[in-house]
Amino acid sequence: MTIFLCGFMGCGKTTVGHSLAKTLGIPLIDTDEEIVKHESMSIPQIFEQKGEPYFRKVEAEIVCGLCSKNAVIACGGGAMLNNDTALTVKNSGASIVLLDLNFEECYARIKDDQNRPIVQKNTKQQLNEIFDNRLGVYQNNATVSVKLSYELTPDESAKRIIEILGINVPTAC
Repeated sequence: MTIFLCGFMGCGKTTVGHSLAKTLGIPLIDTDEEIVKHESMSIPQIFEQKGEPYFRKVEAEIVCGLCSKNAVIACGGGAMLNNDTALTVKNSGASIVLLDLNFEECYARIKDDQNRPIVQKNTKQQLNEIFDNRLGVYQNNATVSVKLSYELTPDESAKRIIEILGINVPTAC
């Protein structure tokens, strides 16, 4: 089983992904971590030295290369904005789960993160516009959408994803 988690920066893809992967007994792969390993530099360095288009190209290659992995895959915020990437993932039979969290909650989590070049170069209003512009694309490219809120723990969010995807998880004896 391959499950890609997508959504805006700060929506909880990695955090919820850890809980989901643990519950399902499969590994979590974070695409941003994979890009950093592949390029031997941080994401801000990649953006600064090679540019965002280069970063997006590498991101698409890595995401598409993970389609056959038995894993939960936490994608960067821009990964499923690429329609070709999303189509490749869907055609592989993998699920794309949109973690739908409102902008204010995402912003509270990302506003001081120095490792997010898009956050560092945009105002809150600009980030809200980016969020609004991306939401429809995420919705169109996702297999399912899961509404989240700060009231849900990562384990509760993972349980919600499992229920929506209709996955049977064996219970411990």
